[in-house]
Amino acid sequence: MKTEAAWQVFSADWQTWHHSLATVRRRVFIEEQGVPEAMEWDEHDTTARHILALSRQQMPIGSTRLLDTGQIGRMAVLPEWRHQGIGQQLLKVTLEMAQAQGLNTLFLHAQIQAASFYQPFGFVIQGKPFTEAGITHVKMYRKQSS
Repeated sequence: MKTEAAWQVFSADWQTWHHSLATVRRRVFIEEQGVPEAMEWDEHDTTARHILALSRQQMPIGSTRLLDTGQIGRMAVLPEWRHQGIGQQLLKVTLEMAQAQGLNTLFLHAQIQAASFYQPFGFVIQGKPFTEAGITHVKMYRKQSS
């Protein structure tokens, strides 16, 4: 578990933490970005490894998930909590988790405006932009060091 003064980031299983994880994703993807609800929830939610950020008051403020394929996705931080390092900490914990699982190649579908967020972590854009859920994305890859 990683803790900052106002928040903490930790691995959270779906069965225990689904309400908190869903709260963040609903607010960011469905309400803020207009992703259709039917596209937001999928069969991977119950098997993915999730990472959750909670405020000091135990309110959910950010989340992401890691699939066994090496795909990182559903990275979200509530608007009022952005630009405080929460996204970076979510990604760092996810990368540590991937390394512990022996996942050597990671990939994600970054919203085009967020690609620069992932580049300092070693992610590189591959291919042309594409549309997913009505939002322009790019596929990004990262090779883990052994």
